[in-house]
Amino acid sequence: MCPFGRGCGPRTHAMIADAGKRYTLVPEETIPSKAKSVKSLTSFAKRSAQLAAGFVCAIALTAGVPTVAGAQVLTTDNVCGKTADARGITAENLPDIEATNALVMGKDGTVYYGRGADEQVKIASITKVMTAILTVENCKMDEKVTVSNAAATVGNSTAGLLEGDELTVEQALRGLMIPSGNDAAIVLAEYVGKKIDPKTKDAEATFVKAMNERAKKLGCTGTLFENPHGLDFDEWAGDMHSTAHDVALMMQEAMKNDTIREVVASEDSWIEVTGADGTDHSHSMDTHNYLLGQDGNIGGKTGTTDDAGYCFTGAYNRDGDEIYTVVLNSTTTDQRFTDTATLANWYYGHKVTVAIANTQEKTTNGNPLMARIGQTDWTDKTIDATLADPTAQATVFSLAGEVTEKVSYDDLSGTVHVGDKVGSITLKQDGTKIAVMDLVADEEGSGPNPIEWLLVKLDRLGRRIDNRPLTAESETVAKAPEV
Repeated sequence: MCPFGRGCGPRTHAMIADAGKRYTLVPEETIPSKAKSVKSLTSFAKRSAQLAAGFVCAIALTAGVPTVAGAQVLTTDNVCGKTADARGITAENLPDIEATNALVMGKDGTVYYGRGADEQVKIASITKVMTAILTVENCKMDEKVTVSNAAATVGNSTAGLLEGDELTVEQALRGLMIPSGNDAAIVLAEYVGKKIDPKTKDAEATFVKAMNERAKKLGCTGTLFENPHGLDFDEWAGDMHSTAHDVALMMQEAMKNDTIREVVASEDSWIEVTGADGTDHSHSMDTHNYLLGQDGNIGGKTGTTDDAGYCFTGAYNRDGDEIYTVVLNSTTTDQRFTDTATLANWYYGHKVTVAIANTQEKTTNGNPLMARIGQTDWTDKTIDATLADPTAQATVFSLAGEVTEKVSYDDLSGTVHVGDKVGSITLKQDGTKIAVMDLVADEEGSGPNPIEWLLVKLDRLGRRIDNRPLTAESETVAKAPEV
């Protein structure tokens, strides 16, 4: 969904841009963070742009102007490890996005969707996610850093830092992740690089080496960093690259850190800086994540260059279900957010809750009858089994294939009481466990008395002759939940 309202598409955005040079179409790498004196004007411009966007979108929809440009559905896209074609997934069940490279990953690392996810491409300022990871892993947030000339003059997207400014690591981290400050990236790289190797003569190079080593430890197999900020043109041109899958791994790791989570969740922020002359002053910063706070978005990082296109990696959490989305090489600033929202809605729209107890039969106590489990000291008696939690549910991804069940039975002999564990049920989808729960007795049982035991032995003698089972056979009643 477009951050300015439903139904607002790229073509409508182009109309807005032509009419008023809408601010969101300017790549963040060219927008310096505004100081306090400019913040009110920036906020006013943003609100005005939002209102204008909604107004033009409404007119466009009323007039019948098409709002979908180049988004596409590809049945060659990957869903849970297989192509959509291989799974028999039709186009209407796939996300309609423009990005050439994209991914949706669960908090546990499960990849639900991928398009060109292992292709090595530019990721621009998403590079700063790794810069943030190394920063929090090597620094205390109250440590002080000083802005060098190299940091102050890097240009492009900045946090407004000047040579000689002093600030805490936490403030620099905010300048890195909220306005995508290239100056903050170099400040942190120089400081952390020196901490990693106090004898280094090139702290930034030491830091970049550590970035690549950390990426490998995360399992990033298609990533090469060459600087801490992600610029890939002019003096920064080179072979720096990553993949959608690697970016998701980085975002997953970053969101494990409470400080990073708090920073990327900040819509607007201030950083306190002590200037070279000893004067304290503040910088205000606006986030470049226009999805923040909408439909479960809890953070993200943008990136834009000519080679990388419009990129975004986001984190979503709806009802405790957290995912990480990656969109690389989308077509416009707005489209990367539309693509991201499309991916998130696609994922959550295909998460379904099913009852583990898929049975119509009931025990005498009115609970779902899951199985009849044979008592080994009888030839014909079973114990009715239900779930430890008869109302238990499992959440599954509807496009990942059928759910299968495996029921295991415990050996039951002697006295059995209601509530005793008598087995277990395991549900799997596409080979992955989605639920495991105990089965418990829902009726009393007892072993045979001496006379009954003699009768059982006689019965077994006849069963041996007839080649019949010597103990009561167990039977699974419940079926695997249907998706």
